[in-house]
Amino acid sequence: MEKKTIRDVDVKGKKVLVRCDFNVPIKEGKIADDTRIKAALPTIKYLIENGAKVVLCSHLGRPKGEVNEKYSLKPVAEKLSEELGLDVKLAEDVTGSSAHEMADNLKEGEAGLLENVRFDPREEKNDDTLSLELAELIGEDGIYVNDAFGTAHRAHSSTEGVTHHVETSVAGLLMEKEIAQLGAVLESPEQPFVAILGGAKVSDKIGVIENLLEKVERIEIGGAMATTFLKAKGYDIGGSIYEPDKVEVAKELMKKAKDKGVEIILPVDAKVAKLPAGAELDSEKIEAVEHKQVKLYTEQEIEEGKGESLEGWQMLDVGEKTLEHFASGLEGAKTVVWNGPLGYTEAPSFAHGTESIARYISAGNAKCVIGGGDSVAAIQKIKTKAKENGENTKQFSNIYLSTGGGASLEFLEGKELPGIAALNNAEKTVKKTSSQEAKNIGQEK
Repeated sequence: MEKKTIRDVDVKGKKVLVRCDFNVPIKEGKIADDTRIKAALPTIKYLIENGAKVVLCSHLGRPKGEVNEKYSLKPVAEKLSEELGLDVKLAEDVTGSSAHEMADNLKEGEAGLLENVRFDPREEKNDDTLSLELAELIGEDGIYVNDAFGTAHRAHSSTEGVTHHVETSVAGLLMEKEIAQLGAVLESPEQPFVAILGGAKVSDKIGVIENLLEKVERIEIGGAMATTFLKAKGYDIGGSIYEPDKVEVAKELMKKAKDKGVEIILPVDAKVAKLPAGAELDSEKIEAVEHKQVKLYTEQEIEEGKGESLEGWQMLDVGEKTLEHFASGLEGAKTVVWNGPLGYTEAPSFAHGTESIARYISAGNAKCVIGGGDSVAAIQKIKTKAKENGENTKQFSNIYLSTGGGASLEFLEGKELPGIAALNNAEKTVKKTSSQEAKNIGQEK
């Protein structure tokens, strides 16, 4: 899935529209985690150093098509200015007079940032008029760069629509890296290949599991999605969250795995909290109630008096025996894909399983690609602690942390992502209609 990148085109003196993923957590006006901003810096620096006039754009949060100061990219512009050592001006709008003034006044080697593209209700509709307006910001010889892998699964105006109005659309350096890393584990994984899947829902990962069944030796399943599989096998899960409508799906997936000779490893024990079924999960409340470690039993075993019921309890993390099984399943693995936490990591008492597996993987030699915020955060947390303790962080060189959540999941499903498919499509027809003409056509309809 090779795509042309910014290194394949001449950017000097040209306006370059770069779709980044600056969807970062902001608390009290300050950026709480700048990982995504730092991930975009290589592309931005390359363009600046090669004399481009850089017009950056991104979404932030879910403002629902309305201007909302809470979701302004102002803190991002300030952080970019600090990181790049130059003044990154923030336009007051997306494609209005302020955006045009900012873009038109850029000199070679300068960068500016459009306001949150989701302030415009047309963005998520992939409205052609907005796509045209974004293209007009950079002119006829402008270049479009998509470096936002995290939104590549969305066909929005700034991720897909704009490419139909620009002659040259290429990948940024981060996008290139994501495609290469994820592509390698799917197209030519070194065996043995093991997948670890966690998170809340089976429904989010049905396609991933089906695609991976063709490639892996085993799949280790934790998190709330494991409870649905356990229910499908007749285990007592107490008041734990599961998906009743996916129990039959879980049974089918386990049968497919067995037929293909793929081992599925499920929890054999768990750390539970005294919470009734349907109780809202809240980290403070969870930390305040009773916790214990339990062995898991089938409903039949409990009926026969061979085990204790989990009624009134919820499973929120995998247990120690399960971690031993997971570690054993990873032993000797050459390729590992991990997406989703193994427990309710928002509560510190139930983050142990996720952190333990993260530490185990970081100490190994397997090529590992990790996606999903909580599993990525677990590795980053361990890496930070290691650095603070003066440890050699080269042990993490085997791990690639993907910036995509939903995008990495869909990629692992084998789906074609709109934001990637649209890049440097030589056969596409570039529309020459102006944004005003497009609006007139829309009004006539």
